[in-house]
Amino acid sequence: MGEVVDANSTPVTPRLNANSTPVTPRLNTNSTPVTPRPASVSPTPPISAPPSQFHSPSLSRSPLLTPDHIVPSKTPRNSTPRNATPRLRTPRFMTPLGSPLRRALQLTKLDPQDAWLPITESRNGNAWYAAFHCLCSGIGFQALVLPVSFTVLGWAWGIIALTVAFAWQLYTFYLLVQLHENTETGIRYSRYLQIMSANFGEKKAKWLGLFPILYLSIGTCVALNIIGGSTSKLFFQTVCGQSCTVKTLTPVEWYLVFASAAVLLSQLPNLNSIAGVSLIGSVTAVVYCTIMWMVSVNKDRLPGITYKPVRGPKEVDRLFEVLNSLGIIAFAFRGHNLVLEIQATMPSSEKHPSRVPMWKGAKAAYAVIAACLFPLAIGGFWAYGQRIPKNGGLQSAFYAYRRSDTSEFIMGLVSLLIIINALSSFQIYAMPMFDELESIFTKRMKKPCQWWLRIILRAFFGYGVFFLAVAIPSIGSVGGLVGGISLPVTLAYPCFMWLRMKKPKKYGKMWYLNWSLGITGLILSVSFMAAGVYVIKENDSKFEWFKPK
Repeated sequence: MGEVVDANSTPVTPRLNANSTPVTPRLNTNSTPVTPRPASVSPTPPISAPPSQFHSPSLSRSPLLTPDHIVPSKTPRNSTPRNATPRLRTPRFMTPLGSPLRRALQLTKLDPQDAWLPITESRNGNAWYAAFHCLCSGIGFQALVLPVSFTVLGWAWGIIALTVAFAWQLYTFYLLVQLHENTETGIRYSRYLQIMSANFGEKKAKWLGLFPILYLSIGTCVALNIIGGSTSKLFFQTVCGQSCTVKTLTPVEWYLVFASAAVLLSQLPNLNSIAGVSLIGSVTAVVYCTIMWMVSVNKDRLPGITYKPVRGPKEVDRLFEVLNSLGIIAFAFRGHNLVLEIQATMPSSEKHPSRVPMWKGAKAAYAVIAACLFPLAIGGFWAYGQRIPKNGGLQSAFYAYRRSDTSEFIMGLVSLLIIINALSSFQIYAMPMFDELESIFTKRMKKPCQWWLRIILRAFFGYGVFFLAVAIPSIGSVGGLVGGISLPVTLAYPCFMWLRMKKPKKYGKMWYLNWSLGITGLILSVSFMAAGVYVIKENDSKFEWFKPK
């Protein structure tokens, strides 16, 4: 039988069989003609993201979906090129499981606003920036109120409560750092409310998280305005001297001066741009905390002080005073509403995830925070005992009892450092509010805020905080309430989100640990808020609203 030859193929030379008889080739008339292969194949259209989305919180630090530059092949045109279709770059943050193209298509749901908002506008942060931001947001004026809680809790329970709260909040801080990046989808949660929406749904997230997050930011800024304004008055009196005849400003005017300075400094565009401000705030906080507790301890103790816990005449009063004191300790550990925002300023990839430098910076920051908070609380209570004023805490006691035996240079330096720290901390706590205000505009107008509108929005927030600072009588009176409202954000919600996203083994150690911490945090939050409202109500006659001192 003859060989089968395709009709469109090149004729085959007859070959001889064993008997030297030529074999005639036979054509297959039913064969399908072969389509000639072209010399080159046109590349498929690239999947790309707009330039404004190159640093979206859903992506890593490079344009993930943009193909590499295609280099022309040196292969002759009449031959098949090696790479006719352009090679898509696999996102460096993605895991190797699954098709790279399929994974890339999952990340095309981008939010163009992220390149327009102050939190995610810049992504060139590092471990140093994270340490500066964490330290600036984790230490400051709230540490000065810690000795007030010891006047009710006493030595033993005060130290135990402070230690437990520090370990608890450090654990939930670690959980948030680990939850920032979803290794399955490659999505980065750049805001606290975003990760809550992903876990609990958008409606539940707004009900459970929006008010505490905004309240924590606004409440902290209000407290900073009170501290900054009142300390500015003390600084002027210290510099001017006792024999000064210059008429000083009223407390309201000092509050306004601080608010104006904060608004002026708030014009820095994004979170990364205030890294230097956070560094200055961190250094000033560490220095003035160290000076205050060292000077207080080195001097002789005040005569007639006692360390017996102060308790009310009724059992209800005692219970709520204890709960309010625990709320003050919870208020001292704030800043978890900024963890994801700080980590969002860092680049991230599969080989170099952002959680590594973030946790490295956080560990360094909290080591310094612990070295400041514990000596400040213990040393301040040892030096002044029950004579620590509830309004102002250690700062008020320092100025009231150490002014006569401490140089004016030290007193003026401490005041100046407190003012600078308050201005620096105001910026990082106001940044989520700036981000929220600008997002309202960008959602409706589909474009970034103009420079003049950004100035107006930030000035509106700054002077709104000034109005609230004038209205609230003291920080000690609202410390427990603020601590109770913000406590779920710090101690409860991260545990529930870890259970939902990481899905640990049921009835395992991590499962029991997070459920118990989360439920306990919610119970304490409700208790602290009730105690804070009760204390404010009972002392309402002593407070002078809209009359700052």
